[in-house]
Amino acid sequence: MPATLGKFAELLSEAKAAKSDLAVFPEAFVGGYPKGVDFGVRVGSRNDAGRELFRLYSDNAVELGSPEFEALSEAVAANDIAVVVGVIERKGATLYCSTFGFERDGSLLGVHRKLVPTAMERLIWGQGDGSDLPVMDSSAGRLVSAICWENYMPLLRSYYYDAQPDFYCVSTVDDRPVWVPTMQTIALEGRSFVLSACQYLERALIGLGAEQFDAVQGNDPDTVLINGGSCIIAPSGEVVAGPVFGEETLLTAEIDLDDRTRGKFDMDVAGHYARPDVFELSVSVERQRNVRKD
Repeated sequence: MPATLGKFAELLSEAKAAKSDLAVFPEAFVGGYPKGVDFGVRVGSRNDAGRELFRLYSDNAVELGSPEFEALSEAVAANDIAVVVGVIERKGATLYCSTFGFERDGSLLGVHRKLVPTAMERLIWGQGDGSDLPVMDSSAGRLVSAICWENYMPLLRSYYYDAQPDFYCVSTVDDRPVWVPTMQTIALEGRSFVLSACQYLERALIGLGAEQFDAVQGNDPDTVLINGGSCIIAPSGEVVAGPVFGEETLLTAEIDLDDRTRGKFDMDVAGHYARPDVFELSVSVERQRNVRKD
């Protein structure tokens, strides 16, 4: 964890030097995305080694208000940049794949918890609810956050489009080339700037041995677990930066927020291009609780 927090501060410093106003980090940047391991799970059984790996994973998660959370906040404030960062969050005894949104002074703008973990992710992460969909007004502009394959949920996208975000912030580990057209589609639909951050991760960066973290891709230090592919997309659908695969990088772009208004001229899916007499989306944004004390 200390190394990751140091890396976070280092990258923010580079973003500051590039005169950035907003930085978006990949999914699970803090806490780690355990790509290629199975936590000892088969249908109908779990083993002790997998339980121990989960314990280690949980110990490296971040709780709101913890010293690790404060370190993130302080790094943001020190570099004076609005930030959306992917974090493995611990809440009670459950882990969530989350993003934390920070204002440039380090104050928390909002927490988004992944609504539907994909496939085997459901073994290790809980599900967020409708109260975990913040629309964050920052000094850089209005921000929303969607994590990885949440971006294939049409109704979630519709909810966010209705908020009229300036920046649709995507933290992901989807390193396929076909991910970029998905981001272009979202930019075109929402007429927002899409910032998609996908990490580049080699096996050597996982501080565990094969006896604890046995990656199906292989355990050679040079084995690539996640291949990057970050990109920045304009409201026109034009790719203005990236995608970059196969290496660590910091992408930057100078943008004109008025391009959003220019794009809305002929399509506003939450306005003149909507048909509420035909289609209507109902969204519950209330916090769901197992126990209510009346």
